[in-house]
Amino acid sequence: MKYETLIALRYLKAKRKQAFISMITWISVLGIAVGVTALLVVIAVMAGFGEDLKKKIVGAYSHIVVTEFGSSTISDYDWMMEKIGKVDGVVAVAPFVLKQVMITSPGKSSGVVLRGVDPKLEEKVTDLKKNLVSGELRFLTVKSDEPEAAKGEAAPDGEAGDARVGYNIILGKELAESLDVAFGQEVTVISPIGKMTPMGMVPRMRKFKVCGVFNSGMYEYDSSLAYTSLEAAQDFFRLGKGVTGLEVNVSDIYKTRLILGKIEKELGYPYHVRDWIDMNKNLFSALKMEKIAMFIILALIVLVASFNIASTLIMVVMEKGRDIAILKSMGATNGQIMRIFSLNGLLIGSLGTLLGFIGGIAIVSNLDPIIGFIEGLFHIRIFPGDVYQLDKLPARMEALDTTVILLGSMAISFIATIYPAWRASRQDPIEAIRYE
Repeated sequence: MKYETLIALRYLKAKRKQAFISMITWISVLGIAVGVTALLVVIAVMAGFGEDLKKKIVGAYSHIVVTEFGSSTISDYDWMMEKIGKVDGVVAVAPFVLKQVMITSPGKSSGVVLRGVDPKLEEKVTDLKKNLVSGELRFLTVKSDEPEAAKGEAAPDGEAGDARVGYNIILGKELAESLDVAFGQEVTVISPIGKMTPMGMVPRMRKFKVCGVFNSGMYEYDSSLAYTSLEAAQDFFRLGKGVTGLEVNVSDIYKTRLILGKIEKELGYPYHVRDWIDMNKNLFSALKMEKIAMFIILALIVLVASFNIASTLIMVVMEKGRDIAILKSMGATNGQIMRIFSLNGLLIGSLGTLLGFIGGIAIVSNLDPIIGFIEGLFHIRIFPGDVYQLDKLPARMEALDTTVILLGSMAISFIATIYPAWRASRQDPIEAIRYE
């Protein structure tokens, strides 16, 4: 071990008469540790939220969606499903119908997005089956028991029924609560595009039976999304055998760009292919900006602690003037003196960073018990499940984030040592000894 390192380590241990400097040193260590711990915990929680959000988004919608430019309906899609299914990385393909409607119940109404899906294929491309809290996905295709629909005659609302179609619907949890309906009850679905009559456009209406309720964990989806069978949607919207587009599930959600390019090449114009990142670009951009903002704000804690390191080293330099003079008289160069005090400050920063790293891991690993203890102690709910849709606080320490935080803390600590170390190296040994 070089003597510069030995002296730097020795200067961490202050003598009794230098107890004040020692206290400032440990305050600096504590400041760095607190800043690093706060950064690690907050960034880990934000990374956990981001990952949880990604799972919910790709669970509610597929990884890739294929539609047609200039048309809201794809009439012939069997060949498309066959071609897409052969693309490397594609797990499953399913057709869907997507339209905006209004759903009403006695005294209540809500505007929603109605998705028509094939139950057998849908469970392969989304997590709808897993998200069901009541009912089953297969209930969507149960045939209607209404006499009018069974006979193919006019339904009570004036629309023609199809004996082969089951008019059933699955509602989001929040939507079902707002409409005050439950499993087995009926709602009325109204489409703004209906039949043209001498009196003008008459909205298309049809009663659907609630056959299930899902909870995706995202309020936006649970309050404005409903599912029916593909056949019911095609019949209700008069699409024939047409669909709005195709949903594609892939083996790796982080390779959707590569797979998307292959699908585009296979299908060509006029088909438009988008992945889950494109469809939620604004949301993920906002999360990224929020993460950066939090990183900058919390990094200020480490920055403030680094000023303590600088002030501590300045006091150490003033206290060790005689030692510096002796070292210089023995042949120590300015560079060696500078290294001694730079190492001293870096050791303070390293110790603080290490303690912060250990503290961060300890808190992130025991986040739920800690929150439970605080809630029990103060009799409060920090994250109510009915508001945040979470049974536990998600936290995930990512290697890149952790590395940036630790190296950033070390870099800030090192920069804080430059001026005090430079001042020590420029000290005149004769002037220092004269007043001893």
